[in-house]
Amino acid sequence: MRKLVVAGGIIVAIIIIGMVGLRFYTKSFSPLDKAIFEGENTELVVTYSRPYKKGRKIFGDLVPYDKVWRTGANEATIFTTDKDLMIGNKLLKAGSYSLFTIPRNNSWTIIFNKEVGQWGIVPFSGESNRDPEQDALTVDVATIKTPDLFEQFTIAFEQMGHEIEMILMWDHTLIVVPMYVASN
Repeated sequence: MRKLVVAGGIIVAIIIIGMVGLRFYTKSFSPLDKAIFEGENTELVVTYSRPYKKGRKIFGDLVPYDKVWRTGANEATIFTTDKDLMIGNKLLKAGSYSLFTIPRNNSWTIIFNKEVGQWGIVPFSGESNRDPEQDALTVDVATIKTPDLFEQFTIAFEQMGHEIEMILMWDHTLIVVPMYVASN
């Protein structure tokens, strides 16, 4: 009996080590990065993994249209704000959120979800690891097609007057999410 318990423990340890190793291996292809905005007495930080195009067709293929995407690779992308924001005509309270998107050819739905810290997809299913009941805010924005090629998925911030723009770039697609600090 004792040999069976020891053998079972060894098998479980091997599986856990293998899963941890697989996570580190997959992260090497999509390095972790941060986009940071500091201004207007506020700080916005997006922590995300940056996959490469590598000659693949991205939107409509690798990232299917009309399906929730983890917006990057590996862990779910985290959006953090220290101030309440207005996005569209909706209020996003200060805090941390997982950032998901639903890409479409001409527009995307941007989703700020209250659950954070999860792996970006459900293992073995490939579906995004998002509980829709935890969505704090969703907003639709238009896509911008560009002749410029963005080889690596990138998130950046720009300021235009009082408006802060979170810009998502990959392949030949730009997404601009306008927001501003909410008045108290």
